[in-house]
Amino acid sequence: MAMTTIATRLAELRAIMRREKLAAFIFPSTDPHHGEYVPDHWKGREWISGFDGSAGTAVVTLKGAALWTDSRYFIAAEEQLKDTEFMLMKERVEGTPSIAQWIGTQVEQADSTEVGIDGMVADTRTVENFIDELRREGGLTLRTNLDPLKEIWADRPCVPQNAIEIHPLTLAGEDVKSKLQRVKDALRCCHADGMLVSALDDIAWMLNIRGTDVHCNPVAVAYLLIAPDAVTLFTDAAKVTPEVNDYLTSNGVRIDDYAHIRKGIEDYFGYNILLDPDETNYTLYKAASKHRVVREKSPVPTMKAVKNNAEIEGFRRAMLYDGIAMCRFLAWLNPAVEKGGQTEMSVEAVLRNFREEQPDFRDISFDTISAYGAHGAIVHYEATPETDVPLKAEGLLLLDSGAQYRCGTTDITRTVALGALTDEQKKVYTLVLKGHIRLEMLKFPAGASGTQLDAVARMDMWREGMNYLHGTGHGVGSYLNVHEGPHQIRMEWKPTPLQPGMTVTDEPGIYLAGRFGVRIENTLLVTPYMETEFGRFLQFDSLTLCPIDKTPIVGDMLAPEEKAWLNDYHRHVYETLAPHLDDDTRKWLEQATQSL
Repeated sequence: MAMTTIATRLAELRAIMRREKLAAFIFPSTDPHHGEYVPDHWKGREWISGFDGSAGTAVVTLKGAALWTDSRYFIAAEEQLKDTEFMLMKERVEGTPSIAQWIGTQVEQADSTEVGIDGMVADTRTVENFIDELRREGGLTLRTNLDPLKEIWADRPCVPQNAIEIHPLTLAGEDVKSKLQRVKDALRCCHADGMLVSALDDIAWMLNIRGTDVHCNPVAVAYLLIAPDAVTLFTDAAKVTPEVNDYLTSNGVRIDDYAHIRKGIEDYFGYNILLDPDETNYTLYKAASKHRVVREKSPVPTMKAVKNNAEIEGFRRAMLYDGIAMCRFLAWLNPAVEKGGQTEMSVEAVLRNFREEQPDFRDISFDTISAYGAHGAIVHYEATPETDVPLKAEGLLLLDSGAQYRCGTTDITRTVALGALTDEQKKVYTLVLKGHIRLEMLKFPAGASGTQLDAVARMDMWREGMNYLHGTGHGVGSYLNVHEGPHQIRMEWKPTPLQPGMTVTDEPGIYLAGRFGVRIENTLLVTPYMETEFGRFLQFDSLTLCPIDKTPIVGDMLAPEEKAWLNDYHRHVYETLAPHLDDDTRKWLEQATQSL
C-alpha cells in the first residue's frame, strides 16, 4: 500500500485525536464478535496500517505509530510496513515493549493522558487489561466510545447483508429446541437467567443456521440474546428470508434489528445475565452493567465441540470428498512440476478446482498455504503475486489447505517431495512424521487435556534440539469454523479435557528459516478405547484420508510400531478411496500407499 495513503490516513486520524483530546488510539484486529476472520467492514487495523495479517494491534500517537504482531507475521509485516510510519513490534521477543509501555513513553510530554479504543470491536478482558496497564504507565485512562473510522474511512465496506441459510437437521443431528434447552440447563448450573451469545459460530450451531458473511467461515453476522422469557436473534432484516423467518419463529426465536442489540441488553428482563468476557465486546458488557453480570465462560463452545453421530457421519463424508480431491491433485502434481511452468499459486488453484468438483463443496475453509522451499519456513505463509515462486523438481512443497463441504469441514497438511532432497530435509521430515504418528497412536485417560498430550508429538524433535512454537492441534467445526475451541493440543496450559466426539488436528512441524519447513496434519476424532479398574481411556481415530509422502522418510529413524501405524493408515486410505477414483489416480494411490 502506498506510503502516501497511510500517511494521509494517519493525518486525518490525528486531526480527530486532537479534536477529541486523545494522546493515542488503539486498533485491535478483532470485530464485535471476536472472530478469527473479520468482515471487511471491521478491518480497521489493516486500513490504518496496511498490514493484512490475521493477528496484530496498531497504535497511533500524535508523534508515532507502531504495530504489534507475533512470529507468524514478522517477515510479512516488515515488508508491508516498509516506507510507512509504523514501527514493527515483535511480540514475545525480548526487549519489545508492551503496548501500554510504548504509549507511556510516547505521551510523556503530551497535553492529554487519554487513550482511545473502539469498545465495540475489543473484547472485555482485553479492554480491562489495557485499563490496568495504562493506569500503571503514569495514570493514563482509556476511552471506549469513539470509532474515528466512521469519519475518515470514506469507502468503508458495509456490514455483510447475505441471506441466512437453514442447516438441515439430517446434518445437524439435534434440533434447535433441544440445543436451547441444553444451554438453559447449563446456565442454571452457573446461576444465570440468560446470556448474550456473540460468537458467530456458536449462534450458527445453536440455531442450525449458516451464512456467507465471513471469509471461509459459513456464519451470519448476528447476536443471540437468551432471556428468561424470550430468545432473540439480532440481525439485519435483509438477511432473513420468509423461509428463515418461519423457521426461527417455529423454534421460538424472535428477530430484531442488528443495530438494536445495545437497547436489547439494556431492556433485558432477568435478574442476571452471563457474559463471557473473552467473547463479549466491552461496549455491550458495560450496557449490561445495570443487571447482575455473571462472568463465566460460555457453555456453548464445549457443547459444540462434541460432535453427535450425524455430524461425525458428515465429517467422514467430507473427508471422503476431500481425499478424492487430494489424491487427484497429488497424482497430478509431480509430473506437472517436472514439465515446468507451475508456481505456488498455480498449484493452489488446481487443488481448489479439484475440490470444487466434489459434491457439497461450498468454499475453502481457510486461505491455502502453498509454500515452496524457504517459504515453507514461514508458518502462515500465503502466496501473493509479489511472493509467488516457480516450483522446481527438487526440494519440498508444504501445502496446508481445507474445504467447507455442506456435511463437514476439512483441514489437512502434506509436505511433498518434488524431487531430490538433502539429508537434512529427510531427517527433519522424518522427525515431524514421528511426532505426528506418536500422537495418533496415543492412548490416554479420560479427563486429560491437550496440554498433557502435547509433549508426545515433540519428544523426538526435542531430543535433536528442535521445536515449533505453534500449537499441535485445534478443534474443527462441523461445516463451521476450521479453528474451534475450547480444547487444544499445545504447550501452553489449556485445561479443557478431551472428550469422545471431539475433533482435533495433529499437526507438528519444524521450520528452518531461509531453508524449508515441514508440517504433516490429519484431523482426528476422539473415541473410547477401553475401561479398566483405573478408569476410562480414550484414543484417536484419523478422519483424514490422504497418503503421507513416503519419499522423504529415513526408514531407520522409524520405530517398528511407527512403520506399522503408517502401513495400516495407508491400507485404510487405499481401501476407502480406491473405489471412487479413476484408473490413473487409483494406480498412483496404489503406489503411494504401498507398505514400507
